[in-house]
Order: sequence, then C-alpha cells, then structure tokens
Amino acid sequence: MLELQDVTKHYGERRALDAVSFTVGDGRLTGFVGGNGAGKTTTMRIILGVLAADGGTVALGGAPITANDRRRFGYMPEERGLYPKMRVLEQTVYLARLHGWSTAAATRNAVELLERLGLGERQGDTIESLSLGNQQRAQIAAALVHRPEVLVLDEPFSGLDPMAVETVQAVLADVAATGVPVLFSSHQLDIVERLCDDLVIIAGGRIAAQGTRDELRSAHGSERWELLTNGDVGWLRGQAGITVADFDGGWAVFEADSDAARQAVLAEAVARGEVVSFTREHTTLAQIFTEVVR
Repeated sequence: MLELQDVTKHYGERRALDAVSFTVGDGRLTGFVGGNGAGKTTTMRIILGVLAADGGTVALGGAPITANDRRRFGYMPEERGLYPKMRVLEQTVYLARLHGWSTAAATRNAVELLERLGLGERQGDTIESLSLGNQQRAQIAAALVHRPEVLVLDEPFSGLDPMAVETVQAVLADVAATGVPVLFSSHQLDIVERLCDDLVIIAGGRIAAQGTRDELRSAHGSERWELLTNGDVGWLRGQAGITVADFDGGWAVFEADSDAARQAVLAEAVARGEVVSFTREHTTLAQIFTEVVR
C-alpha cells in the first residue's frame, strides 16, 4: 500500500500542497483528479522522489519510501520523455535492462507488452515516426516493461482514440489484478469513473474528497430520480415535496424530500398513463467533481 500523510510543498510564498493525505491500496486503481494547477503532478513527483516534500511522509507498506523502493516503481510523466530516434522495441528493452532484466527476458516482456498495446507491427519504427497516440502507447509500455511493484501514471489516456483507451484500460486492470497499487491522473472523468476503484479529488493543493465511487456518490451526490412516461409530466411541478431539475414532455428528473413524496409521484404517474421507466439517477464523477471543487 502506498500512503501519503500530511505532505506539503511550497514554491516561495505559494503553498502548492497543503497536508495532502491519501492511500493507494494494493491491487486498487486509484484515480487522481483535479483542475489545472491543483497539485496532481507535484504530488506524483514527490511520490517518485523527483521533488522533495517540505513536510509529511510518503510510505510503502507502512515504511518510509527509500531510493531502492523507487527503483521498483513504474512512472509515466505527462510530458513524453522517450528518445525520438530510437526504435520502439529497442527503447522498451533498453528501459527494462536499466531495471536489471536480462536482454532475453526484457525482449520477451517488451514484445508481449507492445503486442497487447497494439504496437506489435510498429516495434521496429522510431518513436518520432509514430502518431501522437502511438507515442503515448509506447510511453505506457516504457512504464510497464519492468513489471513495476507500484505504478504512477500522469495523464495516460491523453491523445488516445476510444479503442486505444479500451486497450490501455484492460492492461492497467490486469496490472492491478496482480496486486500492484496503481495511481493515475486524468482530466477525462468518464474514463476515471469507469476504470477506478477509488478516487481522490484535489483542489488548490488540498484533498477535497476521496473514497470509492459509491462512497463519493453517497457523500456528495444528490438523490435524484428519473421518470419517463408516455404522457406529459408537467403536473410533476405541482407535487408536494418534489423539486424538478429538468423535464421535457414525458421525461423528468427530480429530487424528492422523502420516500413518501417519491412514491406519490410513481402512483400519480401510473394513474395518468403508462410508466416506461422510474429509476434512481446515476450521479457522475463530473457532477461530484463540480460540487466539491466549487
């Protein structure tokens, strides 16, 4: 388990991180989200030892992280950092060798990983000849090729098309399934919501919210219901205990101040005609994010 406790960082008079605390559990995919300048990259660089914290601790398995621990980490920076004139396979094998793998083992693992990431046919091409999306896949391969024990990825889905996103999601899920703690940041909240077990939201250098998806929805999501009928639902605005958020013809989204008020809506809708559906609305991560950082 990777654990941050009261981590702080200053740049002159500006406090970039203010007592940041959260954990990334073994085998858990943890999404780290926040606006531009919120502190995500600074936090990740402190975890990796690229930056030194001014206060607080970063621990792995309950003990302070050492330089030797960090050699077993996988890291993908937001800015692409591969050698543009090296060939994809050559570079991936080289990076595995830097982590102590033999040439034969590094080559086997690199070939398998590049195939999984959809770069099998491009492994002999130079990095600079690849599209931006394929360069991103190569960068992900570089972070994974040595089979890290902790994985930290900064915007891994940037520049990927929908099919590439699905491929990378599957690879990361498989990595987590081996027990590796995985922390990644992304501005693509729909991907974070779909992939992650746990979420950490940072705003202004402080943790604004954290927990599982269900915990965040329970703590910050609104209790809204969706009604779809074959008639007009304008009558809903006059129902006691009901606040209509949106409606159009036979469709409406509303909040109810009690179970009795909600049940009364259903009874009235049935009395007026056919009810096509009546369900609890799914609160999205984007809605929760907007609420907690506002």
